[in-house]
Amino acid sequence: MADEIRYEYKAVQTVRGTDGLVISKMQKDGWELVEQLPGRLRTTLNFRRPKRPLPWRLIGAGAAALLVLAAIIGTGVALGDGDEEKGALASSTAASEKPSATPPADEPTTAEVITAQNSPEFATLLKVDPCGEANVNFATKHEGQRVAFDGSIRHMAAHADDRTRYDFLLGPGDKGPQTTDGPNFKYEDVNTGNLHLTGKEVPATIAVGDKFRFIAEVIEFNTVQCLFRLAPVSTETR
Repeated sequence: MADEIRYEYKAVQTVRGTDGLVISKMQKDGWELVEQLPGRLRTTLNFRRPKRPLPWRLIGAGAAALLVLAAIIGTGVALGDGDEEKGALASSTAASEKPSATPPADEPTTAEVITAQNSPEFATLLKVDPCGEANVNFATKHEGQRVAFDGSIRHMAAHADDRTRYDFLLGPGDKGPQTTDGPNFKYEDVNTGNLHLTGKEVPATIAVGDKFRFIAEVIEFNTVQCLFRLAPVSTETR
């Protein structure tokens, strides 16, 4: 039937405590919550939204554009062979004259640990909406670099029912599970040894609400779950 609505579906798994954030974000993107299946450690959220049909006029225009592009490329290849040697020489000269890039004075270098004190960008990130665009921008820009911040454990749960490995949800500041500002930092599938605990009094156990100075490597930001993944480097008691 011409008027039949077709849907696309998506299933999202969330860590306990982040369901509301994920549902809100998905609804803003046009998704409708169909089913919510709570589990022991994670909740599965099933969404759907109507598929957007592609207009036939747009398809025809796209095909025509491809034909024109193919013709242009063919002409360019035919004309470009004679200029290849000149182009290579010009590129070599330009590369030799290009000055070396140096980072701005107010940004940390690649090897430097990023903190709220040396990076205004990171200082702002620690206060933004956990699903805000600043999260993915920072994660993309600083992937593989290290960050350091004073924070606390918001939530922890066994990873895939493994009693020796855990998923930790961290937050900036000292409020533990009551943290509302800043990213949902996450350590995934780690044991207490991976935390590399340091400090004057290293605890024998870790619990929700514990406060630490975290140093971690930036991995990625999950835009669907609003989770900012980090890898632990050191965890200092405070």
